[in-house]
Amino acid sequence: MNFMNTTVIDRPQSHESGIPVLAMAKMKKKQLNTKLKNGKGFETKQEEVTWACVSGCGACCKLAKGPSFAPPEDIFDDPDDIALYWSLIGSDGWCVNYDKVTRTCSIYNERPYFCRVKPDVFKKLYGIDENRFNKEACGSCRDTIKDVYGSKSPELEKFKKSIRNSRSA
Repeated sequence: MNFMNTTVIDRPQSHESGIPVLAMAKMKKKQLNTKLKNGKGFETKQEEVTWACVSGCGACCKLAKGPSFAPPEDIFDDPDDIALYWSLIGSDGWCVNYDKVTRTCSIYNERPYFCRVKPDVFKKLYGIDENRFNKEACGSCRDTIKDVYGSKSPELEKFKKSIRNSRSA
């Protein structure tokens, strides 16, 4: 082998503390991973989010959401709930009670329990404990809004703003 044309890069073997550079880099990476795993991120304070419905959205009223969402048979135990869910889906995939012009529900006060985003409903349908409700509800809404309206939609921006405002309240 000929090493005559090989360039050797002189790099420091140890940090000023005496710890080898590679070991120091691994330590910093481990510290960062620990912070991220513990939910501390980049030294940012974790604030509790509070879920709130955003008027004029209606993303949850798009009942035929496609393969990225669980079918009612995977959500409900009661066959009557499954039948009711299917009966609410219009030919365009939206709930028959949702007015797409006014973006309101015509039976809002009498809507089925599964149309209500509340801790007891999330517990019954998804097994989500009350202490995780806000986080899970926010994530569910965010995913649904992205799927229905898109990741750059005004509806998503309005929802994100609502969540940001809930943190500072």
